[in-house]
Amino acid sequence: MLTLAFAAFLVFHGLIHVMGFARAFGYAALPGLTVPISPAMGVAWQVAACLFVAAAIAIYACPRLWWVVAALAVGVSTVVILPSWVDARAGAVANIVVCVGIAFGALTYGPTSLRAAYDRDVAAALGAVPDDARAITEADLEALPGPVQRYLRTAGAVGQPRVRTMVARMHGRIRSAPDAPWMPFVAEQHNTFGPVPARLFYLTATRAMLPIQGYHRFMGAPASMVIKAAAVLPLVNVAGDVMTTSETVTLLNDLAIMAPGALVDPRITWEPEPVASDDATRTTVRAYFTHLGRRITADLVFAADGALVDFVSEDRAAASADGSTMTRRRWSTPVGTVRAFGAMRLASVGEARWHEAGRSWAYLELTINDVAYNVR
Repeated sequence: MLTLAFAAFLVFHGLIHVMGFARAFGYAALPGLTVPISPAMGVAWQVAACLFVAAAIAIYACPRLWWVVAALAVGVSTVVILPSWVDARAGAVANIVVCVGIAFGALTYGPTSLRAAYDRDVAAALGAVPDDARAITEADLEALPGPVQRYLRTAGAVGQPRVRTMVARMHGRIRSAPDAPWMPFVAEQHNTFGPVPARLFYLTATRAMLPIQGYHRFMGAPASMVIKAAAVLPLVNVAGDVMTTSETVTLLNDLAIMAPGALVDPRITWEPEPVASDDATRTTVRAYFTHLGRRITADLVFAADGALVDFVSEDRAAASADGSTMTRRRWSTPVGTVRAFGAMRLASVGEARWHEAGRSWAYLELTINDVAYNVR
């Protein structure tokens, strides 16, 4: 709503500039404009109007660059306001309001922003992954436990190219504690599964109309998580061994849910027999993933139809409310609603849950919008 209101303000402010154009060319009687406006300056008034409207459109069409267009609009607007200060000084106040938005846009999308860091890391990670034209075959599945083999066949991985990179987009809601309010979010994520796997996750959320940005970076060690309010106020900033282990768990989780073809990776080993379970309708298989000298363990839970329905690990840690400490806890990601993503059939909705002191609570609920593989 705040974004929509600001976009509407830009359009309204821009349309007011049309009055200067009309005054210069005599298209309308505007007694409130007492200072003469030359035709050249009238054209400048119209240019400012167009730039403000273009900035409003760019907020949605090109959100990373809208603030640049708005900055140009304010510059042109200031040039035309100064000679007509007596009549147009209120426009300077409106330009100050726009400048606040421009500052936020620059902090959110400019070269020093979390988004810019994410984009640079994505480019570096994708560029470091070698091509692999081989397709996944039945022979590649032979080393996997039976339930995992069935899952890959059901998901449509057999016959598809080996997964080297992945990009996913999703939306949902997130909270920091069981009694904390939910915050809506949208997120983009890039993974690579080459010699040095990477997981790069960028999120934007809103709480009480305050925008929040977050970046999880796992591209070698150490992994890190940075969360800021309004692109400037740090809320969480953690990195180190515990974070790296946690992100290793999440990387395997991404493989299992969104890129099952990558489960043929030899760095993943499996218990040959299913884990004992009280639920006869489900089968649990234990996986071990070794990366950067760390070995993490996770249980993949499959339904009777072969679909993955849960992922559980004891090796992930939760950040404290102030982001200063991380505590190891049981973590699970129940998923469901299988649908097609291109040639693949994957779970499209899910949760992330913490389990502590005999209780379980969801801190994340999401819907996967789209998934693409081997992007460059």
